[in-house]
Amino acid sequence: MFVGAHERQLDPKGRVALPAPFRPRLEPTCYLALGRDKCVDVLTAEAFQTVAREAMERVRLGAMTRTEQRALASNIIEVAVDAQGRIHVDEKLRAYAGLALGAPVVVSGSFDRVEIWEPTRHQRISDAGAHELAGTE
Repeated sequence: MFVGAHERQLDPKGRVALPAPFRPRLEPTCYLALGRDKCVDVLTAEAFQTVAREAMERVRLGAMTRTEQRALASNIIEVAVDAQGRIHVDEKLRAYAGLALGAPVVVSGSFDRVEIWEPTRHQRISDAGAHELAGTE
């Protein structure tokens, strides 16, 4: 399981260092995908297999269109974790999530996956989730 939020910096080459506790499950390769709420999902090989199987099953059942499946599949990228624990975030994924070269990012655990966020968006989503957990008074 991946938990916790870590402040990081996207370097000028588009790389981000994964938090040390996350690395063992993501090495030597992991998968980057378009995440919900405009983040970048980082998936283990096992989680990627699950996402792919579920997407194919959803298409078979009519719960997902082939167009959606194609968009999902064509925007997933396999990346290697380098010796310093960094991964390269592709330009189209950075654009989707609003991540800028040389700028801060938040690398956050989300149980079965890791998410890479633009910090302001992460704070807004985190605050909204905390409000929902607290309930209304």
